[in-house]
Amino acid sequence: MGYRIAVVGATGSVGREMLNILDEREFPVDELAVLASRRSLGTECAFGDKILKTLDLDTFDFSGWDIALFAIGSDATKKYAPKAAAAGCVVIDNSSLYRYHPDIPLIVPEVNPDDIEMVKNKNIIANPNCSTAQMVVALKPLHDRATIKRVVVSTYQSVSGGGKEAMDELWLQTKGMYVPGQERAASVFTKQIAFNVIPHIDTFMDSGDTREEWKMIAETKKIIDPKIKITATCVRVPVFVGHSESINIEFEDFLDEDEARDILREAPGILVIDKREDGGYTTPVECVGEYATFISRIRQDITVENGLNLWCVSDNLRKGAALNAVQIAELLGRRILKKA
Repeated sequence: MGYRIAVVGATGSVGREMLNILDEREFPVDELAVLASRRSLGTECAFGDKILKTLDLDTFDFSGWDIALFAIGSDATKKYAPKAAAAGCVVIDNSSLYRYHPDIPLIVPEVNPDDIEMVKNKNIIANPNCSTAQMVVALKPLHDRATIKRVVVSTYQSVSGGGKEAMDELWLQTKGMYVPGQERAASVFTKQIAFNVIPHIDTFMDSGDTREEWKMIAETKKIIDPKIKITATCVRVPVFVGHSESINIEFEDFLDEDEARDILREAPGILVIDKREDGGYTTPVECVGEYATFISRIRQDITVENGLNLWCVSDNLRKGAALNAVQIAELLGRRILKKA
């Protein structure tokens, strides 16, 4: 016996990826509804060898449906998620709306699966920010061994994190560099993104941090340990898909780089590619379409007493969004719903 699943925002890049991953992982789906706003009504979406037409989110009745995977913005989520939850359908939300709510679990299944029990509070589960998701997968097994005191992270985030329009802007600006008359001014981004990097993701806060940086701090504390000190610099780079992070970690106890490498090799959701030779590391191009979070460049940081550096790469549309949401649904099925 399988589940009745609704994918909300099925026509967007994350929604389509959710459909792909549900099919790839052979999630036990008895019935699937693909939902979108009225302007996208009737748009066709692929689910394996099936073609489904989108239904109107505004009039959809969630009663009798088991799980709704939400891939729409916070404003729309605020309107529709409570309706779905009140109808008895568990919402797994990819927006930032519920991530910091004390009664709503924020889950990365490899990291804090036991928090799934909190779903009984509101019938809603939050999916973390893309840059946070891959980082906490890397940090948790190391924290369990040596207790992390402080993290300094610099991100190199692909434009797909900004949606289809952001990807189009990178493509058109790049083309405009070579085709006279097709130059493209910045509109999605604050400055030119082609052949450039922009140290600005989301809005600025009074502290000088951007909200993207604040999200990484707040979410890591909620998911792993509120005592961890974190500072982040988040940068948009001219890469289509795949986020990279340079992570510096300071521990309470000494952790040898070889032991850290072994711990990470055994940890769920991680693939270590770490050879000290040309090409012995993973880049964003190589992580696209993969499930794993890739770890490379593991080495001691001799500038602090108990320090390590590492390089972390993941497909942000997958582990950073759609894959993590489907993994939460799988966890929900095993631990709570227990139908399949």
